[in-house]
Amino acid sequence: MVGIARIVNHEMHLYNFAPIGALGLFCGAVIKDKRIAFSLAIFAQLLGDIYISLFTQWQGFYGIEQVFVYAALLLVALLGSQMGQPRSWKVLGYTLAGSTIFFIVSNFGVWLSIEFGKVDLFHYGRGFQGLVNTYVNAIPFFKNTLAGDLAGSVLLFGAYYLLQLGFSRKLQKASV
Repeated sequence: MVGIARIVNHEMHLYNFAPIGALGLFCGAVIKDKRIAFSLAIFAQLLGDIYISLFTQWQGFYGIEQVFVYAALLLVALLGSQMGQPRSWKVLGYTLAGSTIFFIVSNFGVWLSIEFGKVDLFHYGRGFQGLVNTYVNAIPFFKNTLAGDLAGSVLLFGAYYLLQLGFSRKLQKASV
């Protein structure tokens, strides 16, 4: 579902407004088998990249900086695995941290690819000024990442909480 949200939002030009980071955070926090937990966000991103590559005018697979996008998703899932019992304020803090990790790592990959030879399509420049320009120009995308991750975390962790609550009530009724 998260991969589909990424595709729909891409088609609507709401770039980065997809809860893939929230999925990684949720899976890292909730799924015990970490191979599965770490794979789901990667799979959602990959699904979106394949669709974008095959069915749009954009490149779904666009260069070495994409390795940093996938690495950032793995780091967010790793962050989620350190959450412990999800509580609302904890989920909020981890979501903010996860979105920030994604922003820092993925945009570092963009700068690094320009620094080591990729054509600088957006004229960010090279060196320290290029690094600063990369991050400054990515702020609108960060806003979308943050909004998508916050919405995704509310939905995923909220649904998980409600399911747990309903299940524990059924257990209480069964034991009476």
